[in-house]
Amino acid sequence: MNSLPDGFHALVVGASGSIGAAFVDLLGEAPRCASVRALHRHSTPPLDFADEDSIAQAAHVLADGPRYHLIVNAAGLLHGADFMPEKRLADLHYPQLLATFQANAFGPALLMRHFVPLLASERAIMAMLSAKVGSIGDNRLGGWYSYRASKAALNMLVNTAAIEVARSHKNAVLVALHPGTVASNLSRPFRGDSIGRPARDAAADMLRVLDALTPADSGSFRSWDGSVLPW
Repeated sequence: MNSLPDGFHALVVGASGSIGAAFVDLLGEAPRCASVRALHRHSTPPLDFADEDSIAQAAHVLADGPRYHLIVNAAGLLHGADFMPEKRLADLHYPQLLATFQANAFGPALLMRHFVPLLASERAIMAMLSAKVGSIGDNRLGGWYSYRASKAALNMLVNTAAIEVARSHKNAVLVALHPGTVASNLSRPFRGDSIGRPARDAAADMLRVLDALTPADSGSFRSWDGSVLPW
């Protein structure tokens, strides 16, 4: 992350997952990174997208520390113990819709609300891991209703927040970022182990993309290779 100041501070949300943990490891090894804070449901402080108060409280605790030059949200939900992605309209039901939107859209929205004030006044980047299947323009196969819709909602939230944040943090970049197919618990039921690349490689690719973004790119939807994805 050569575009960030020497001695920059980083924060990774969803750090207990494969991609989040890879971000933490890479940033912890970066000579110019002064600190990397890892948050998840069992961290100190805890941060759980199912608990709105935990998001606000975590921000309150971290407000006593340094401002962050990089915040990455790597938390997300595709499937759970009681459900898999819907293949057809007949599979839709409230519990899955609510759980998926809470993890992929509502939680990240509140994360932006409470953590944007913790961004450094100089160059700062906030990246929300999204997914290419959340692209309406790229949707060719259908299915995966909750996941697609929740990531499309996340993209709109990032784009809208970027407009507002530009007024108070002119050097900030907010971006929705597609990690590609990664070998992780999220992708494992869908041949993720065989067709996905290692989480560390994916995180390194995404850090390179973030490093090259400017405030003019804020509010965009990017892939792990730097390409602009259609909304």
